[in-house]
Amino acid sequence: MTLTLRVAGCRALTAHSLCHIAPSCSNLPLQTAFPVLFPHSPKPSTPTALLPLTRRFSGNPFLTRASDGDAAAVSVADAPAATDAKPAATEAKPAPAADVSPVELLDFRVGRVLKAWKHPEADGLYVEEVDVGEAEGPRTIVSGLVGYVPLEEMQDRPVVVFANLKPRNMRGIKSNGMLVAASDAEHTVVELVTPPTDAQPGERIWFGAEEESQQAAAAGANQVQKKKIWEAVQPKLNTSDDLEARFEERVMRTSAGPCTVKSLKGARLA
Repeated sequence: MTLTLRVAGCRALTAHSLCHIAPSCSNLPLQTAFPVLFPHSPKPSTPTALLPLTRRFSGNPFLTRASDGDAAAVSVADAPAATDAKPAATEAKPAPAADVSPVELLDFRVGRVLKAWKHPEADGLYVEEVDVGEAEGPRTIVSGLVGYVPLEEMQDRPVVVFANLKPRNMRGIKSNGMLVAASDAEHTVVELVTPPTDAQPGERIWFGAEEESQQAAAAGANQVQKKKIWEAVQPKLNTSDDLEARFEERVMRTSAGPCTVKSLKGARLA
């Protein structure tokens, strides 16, 4: 007698072909090898080698007994096609990033103005070459400081550079960053924010205590613009009664010390 296992989506399997799945069963009685096919037979002890296979069939919730007229058949009710392939591993999702203050996404750098001159096409603008420690050389930055900072004070001086601002054309000259300055409420007095003279060009500036220099990676210039990160941060930039530049109450720092202004207290930075 040939016993047949009918599985949805697969060819019929005989008891002989099932033994190819587990070769060690070929010399055993079928009742021992495949007890699920003989539910009314006494249950002899199952050899250890066959335990994984018998568990595979007897413990499968999709397998059901056939009708009484065909007691040797086994069907699969609405089950997916049988396969020996292992299920694909679920791709691990990255852990959610910790909350990051938006000011950490801005890239403030120590810079040094190498030289500055008036913009040839705009009376209210200076053009500066600023060293920010980059291998490509100094950046060209255009600033609206004419009438506020004398040209001679713009030469060879330390500055704070907002470095991940998207470049923009300023009357025919591309500006690659912004010099950070403080101003009074009437915008009649403007002073550049100045890092310590010992601070090295290119050093990334942070806000907080001396030991809080670790911060998140700066965002790209496109992200800064798209997510309006500068617009969210700028209203909270200020100067303290000690003339220190701050974000809220967190002091703007370099490894050489805080960044300061000359005389403006309680001023806004931009």
